[in-house]
Amino acid sequence: MNKNQFRPMLFTSLKSYNKNQLVKDLIAGIIVAIIALPLSIALALASGVGPEEGIYTAIVAGFVISFLGGSTVQIAGPTAAFATIVAGIVAKNGMQGLATATILAGVILVIMGFFKLGSLIRFIPFTITTGFTSGIALTILLGQLKDFCGVTYPAGMETIETADKVKAFFAGIGTFNPHAFIVGAVCLAVLIIMPKISSKIPASLVAVLVGIAMVKLLPLEVNTIGDLYTINSSLPKLTLPSFSLSSIRLALPDAFTIAVLAAIESLLSCVVADGMTGTKHNSNTELVAQGAGNIASALFGGIPATGAIARTAANIKNGGRTPVAGIIHALVLLLVLVFLMPYAALIPMPAIAAILFQVAYNMSHWRTFVSLIKTAPKSDILVLVVTFVLTVVFDLVVAIEVGMLMACVLFMKRMSEESYIKSWKYINESKETSPDSDETISRLMAIPSYIRVYEATGPMFFGAANQIEQIIFKDMTKCLILRMRGVPAIDSTALNSLDALRQRCEKKDITLILSHVNEQPMKAMKKSGFYTAVGSENFCSDINSAIERAKSLYTEHA
Repeated sequence: MNKNQFRPMLFTSLKSYNKNQLVKDLIAGIIVAIIALPLSIALALASGVGPEEGIYTAIVAGFVISFLGGSTVQIAGPTAAFATIVAGIVAKNGMQGLATATILAGVILVIMGFFKLGSLIRFIPFTITTGFTSGIALTILLGQLKDFCGVTYPAGMETIETADKVKAFFAGIGTFNPHAFIVGAVCLAVLIIMPKISSKIPASLVAVLVGIAMVKLLPLEVNTIGDLYTINSSLPKLTLPSFSLSSIRLALPDAFTIAVLAAIESLLSCVVADGMTGTKHNSNTELVAQGAGNIASALFGGIPATGAIARTAANIKNGGRTPVAGIIHALVLLLVLVFLMPYAALIPMPAIAAILFQVAYNMSHWRTFVSLIKTAPKSDILVLVVTFVLTVVFDLVVAIEVGMLMACVLFMKRMSEESYIKSWKYINESKETSPDSDETISRLMAIPSYIRVYEATGPMFFGAANQIEQIIFKDMTKCLILRMRGVPAIDSTALNSLDALRQRCEKKDITLILSHVNEQPMKAMKKSGFYTAVGSENFCSDINSAIERAKSLYTEHA
């Protein structure tokens, strides 16, 4: 990647920066920081780490990604998509394992950016992204039932997987705390009603303050963050995890999951931001920035980060138009960490659960999910539902792997159904016509009976290569014309079948002529040697030329 390919938007924006934009970025940065504060804490707790790790992530990754990013307005930090993944890694491998996986994910993202793989994200089907996003939303919701209802899981029960959490919740339902449920319900009501009253005041902040007031002023027995976690307001310290071949091997699958999810979510956020601002992001620069941000986050005690669509949208709506707003957001959170973090101990756990309920609802895209179920082809619905179920029952890695495999297989099946080779219909021994006649072949053509014409349509690949094997000859056939105007592409398997057809023709002393071969198939044929084996004189530009070529070879049979 040269310097033009890696071009952080910060430096481009500063060329025309002015005082007026600084004021707008300052206001937007402060507002986004206020929104990010309770979300960062809530998402950290949902990820199985302490509240300060969420703030560390928003500060370090938020700063680095804004500084180096390929979008002018992207706001990065911990997001809901990572919550269940991170919780599983921490439960299995601890914070050291998470740090290793996050750093490796950062390296993978940087490599993806330098090899210009940003555009490849579009090859992940919409049904898969919708399926696993909705699945993650449901896992977050199910994981927060415990704190929302004040339930205590029975001792000794595993609660790593979503199914385990649901079992443990119902096993401990006897410990249901009505006080916790009341606080959670009130906070959830605030989150729903507040945006209708005022969009300028962050609803999550109001919900947190209401929750704190209820626990402090009313005789309610509800767990707070301070009851369950030790609050640390110290600055993040540089810590390098111990790398070994075994730790890297163990962390690599999780690293790929984090990297792919970070790439998908950050670039989707950039696309949404482009639509809101009329700008265009640099996807490869953004991937490099996401990689650097995740490496820095892990080195300073944070968790995986990516572009956050909700916070990015809030930044844009409040006037943020340059990466300076994202940098200000990170600096404001740094001040909050140093001076206000101890007060986070007062936040009730049901309030955190209520915030995560709303996050889960917003990311569920349930209307899109239902619309796809109603309108999409059956194969797409199958991929959607399977990805969703596997995300909830197993994990994101299994869901994406199986979903992509199914999508590819179903796509190939669909393409193979659109690829076919058909013989021209014979009217009598001397006349035939094409069912797909065009301006060139607009009338019945008088063709000698020793000439046989087949027309290929659709991409010729391994899924459709067997069509070539179905070409048959008659006893009088002396020349076989294969019309390929409808073949946009061909692969090695289909080429191998074509060569087998050529050899069959040679054995029966039949001349093979190809008509209207398109650019990609022609390149493949020349590279494989098929072009030379058939002979350049037997490649014709159109069907008329091919028929004339055949007639000239066998005039004695005319």
